[in-house]
Amino acid sequence: MSTPSKPSVLIAPSLLSCDLSRLNDDATQMIEMGADWLHMDIMDGHFVPNLTFGPPVIASLRQAKPDAFIDCHLMVTEPFKWVEPLKKAGASCFTFHLESDMPEGGVPAMIQMVRDSGMKVGMVIKPQTPVEELYPYVNDIDMVLIMTVEPGFSGQKFMPEMMPKIKALRTKFPNLVDIQVDGGVAPSTIDAAAEAGANVIVAASAIFGSKDRKGVIDTLRQAVVLKQQQQAA
Repeated sequence: MSTPSKPSVLIAPSLLSCDLSRLNDDATQMIEMGADWLHMDIMDGHFVPNLTFGPPVIASLRQAKPDAFIDCHLMVTEPFKWVEPLKKAGASCFTFHLESDMPEGGVPAMIQMVRDSGMKVGMVIKPQTPVEELYPYVNDIDMVLIMTVEPGFSGQKFMPEMMPKIKALRTKFPNLVDIQVDGGVAPSTIDAAAEAGANVIVAASAIFGSKDRKGVIDTLRQAVVLKQQQQAA
């Protein structure tokens, strides 16, 4: 049996923490500074209290950035109603919460709906949801996102007690290419996430609140690369 190759290290700045009056400028800067993905937090004001981006913003970003990978985290009550609008807007990945309402046919139908749209399929759980609830679906999706804060607002404190979830996924599903971590990820917390096995790193205020944004992106990437090299040795 061949050993799974180590997953690519992907840095995904969360534009929720950028200067929203300069969203495209900040997106351009992130790409120029080496970011791999642009992470967009889509909140409906119901599943979580906050209200943020919708399909028109994604469409505008896609028009400005035709080659960017636009990674959308849906914090919405009925994600199935957002598949077609986000497909048309140009989203690259559609990550929905296991805890949200599902269409007829349940989670498998939701996965198939996103897959049929041509977007990559991600699933995400809140901190209080056991990781085992994801296990029946992992082999049918492209990415799992583990939240290390309660979803809804940027700037919260990283929850290291979520790391066993990442480690369990990486151990049980060695062929799962992408495990994303989001929430309080910064140079001071990246080692824990990298050690657990995360390879897609979402960072918000750690990047946009820094005077050396490129330095933060580089530090996050180097930390994950180093952990992967150590674990492969």
